[in-house]
Amino acid sequence: METSFGAALKDWRSRRRMSQLDLGLTANVSARHISFLETGRARPSRSMVMQLCETLDIPRLDRNALLNVAGFAASYTRRELDDSDMTHVRAAVDWTLQRHDPFPALAVDRHWTLVRCNKTAIRLMSPMGACEGDSLLDLMTDSDRMSGFIENWPEVARHMIQRFRTESAHLGGDPVLEKAANRLADEFEPHDGNGVLPAVIPTRYSAGDVTLSFFSTIAQFGTAEDIALAELKIEMMFPADDTTRDMLLAMGAAD
Repeated sequence: METSFGAALKDWRSRRRMSQLDLGLTANVSARHISFLETGRARPSRSMVMQLCETLDIPRLDRNALLNVAGFAASYTRRELDDSDMTHVRAAVDWTLQRHDPFPALAVDRHWTLVRCNKTAIRLMSPMGACEGDSLLDLMTDSDRMSGFIENWPEVARHMIQRFRTESAHLGGDPVLEKAANRLADEFEPHDGNGVLPAVIPTRYSAGDVTLSFFSTIAQFGTAEDIALAELKIEMMFPADDTTRDMLLAMGAAD
């Protein structure tokens, strides 16, 4: 009969689409031992739990859950960015955002809560009614509002559906992200696949009489072991055309 740990291990192995043999080979453990762990015929050591979690790329919060059901104390904590022992991390986030001005940059958590943003991002997001602490998921699943600010909203929305689902899959299935993806999917049909897609899908923001066009890169902390820090993403937007670049550089020079 499967134990709680065995059932959880089997569930994560299924989510990652790995057989017992695949997991065993990757984690340097016999498939027989994986089978024994899943059925409860063997109990894992703490180091074995951590090794399997690393192999399966299980998020930190869920690693704590596996440690607990295996009878061990949690290893990972969740710190706020403003905590005293996050001083250097906070400084790195702020430095990255500020140095990216006059182009927009923002930091979001697992569920797209706006944690930090630079001056240009504030200017870009404020007309949409978004500020630090707000949920961008709520904003991005409000098509009536988004279509008034983003000229190519249907195209961007289709991209966001895939992004939410990809992020959810990495987390082993996240109901909040899945709900957001499904809400958009109810409104927008998938791309028909005809024609050659561009190198990137720009987001074209309507800013009065002009259009600002951006593509994004995403950065995350390497070797992060804090739960919140491991889930923090820094999104840096870059101009997708000369008009956007020249306008933002001129604004930056005026500041």
